[in-house]
Amino acid sequence: MQPKKNSYTFVLDKDQQTALKVMLKMGNYRPKQVPHTQIAVEAQDCVVNLYNSGKCLVQGKGAEDFVLFFLEPNVLLSANLGYEEILNPELFAPHMGIDESGKGDFFGPLVASAVYVDPDIAQAMQELGVKDCKQLTDKAVFFIGAKTRQLLGPKRFALVSIGPEAYNRLYAKMRNVNTMLAWAHARCIENLLETVPDCPRAVADQFGAKQVIERALMKKGRKIKLEQRHKAESDIAVAAASVLAREAFLRGLGRLGETHGIHAHKGASEQVKASAVELVKKSGPEILLKTAKCHFKTADQVLAACGSSRSALGPDGQAVSRGKAPGKHSAD
Repeated sequence: MQPKKNSYTFVLDKDQQTALKVMLKMGNYRPKQVPHTQIAVEAQDCVVNLYNSGKCLVQGKGAEDFVLFFLEPNVLLSANLGYEEILNPELFAPHMGIDESGKGDFFGPLVASAVYVDPDIAQAMQELGVKDCKQLTDKAVFFIGAKTRQLLGPKRFALVSIGPEAYNRLYAKMRNVNTMLAWAHARCIENLLETVPDCPRAVADQFGAKQVIERALMKKGRKIKLEQRHKAESDIAVAAASVLAREAFLRGLGRLGETHGIHAHKGASEQVKASAVELVKKSGPEILLKTAKCHFKTADQVLAACGSSRSALGPDGQAVSRGKAPGKHSAD
């Protein structure tokens, strides 16, 4: 008999949030004061927090019973808990999932990851609490990432990390982030097929045309069935890949900060700009080629604040993002 989980996270739509608040106000629950929540209560052997973002967190030894007997029938209006393998057998069948991290971050690398699962691995990952990294704190990413790598061993996952210098060279040639992502995803698929050659299919998020990844695949990878989906992180293999990619990105960001003596923040916030300005004033404009994704419009803002311009970056720093700037952080 599998032990009960003691923590569940759900992202609720507006109607579900309303239904949950009505249920919690009418029931025999003790209100709690929790920052950034619409409502927070103590239930039977668990706590329930509905955050302003719409995320619902249920924690405690009674969490599974609360989800099974209250949340699913009254709010989610679906019965999935305990039936995932029956309802979605393809989630547990042998396959690999691919995801990336660092795409929306000015500093640091772009990291892609591929993870192979079979029914036993998928079950073990659920018990570990593997989920889309956007639902995890950085501390949880490091903890679950380490446990996931230990579970998989060296042959059932692959990482491709594109550091800032290589990233800027590639972007200067490709002029398209999705093309770079397709290349990185294809390399992950190929690398993982070296050690798991019988993997029948690969699942990835739908970030661009499927044909772009298929064209980037080499001979071995062209035999695999490629599936692209919106919100692919609901697939346990893709969720695991998102965790390992984020873990590797965060480690790369930490090393970058240590090497250059700055706090290399995530995203492209005002804090990021301030750190970049400090770095450029200390080491010159060219340092951005070694530390940042220079096609972000953030680079122009940083250079202008230092009395410089993009012309100081040389050939690999001349390409600029077209349309909407990617310099807004996305916790991918």
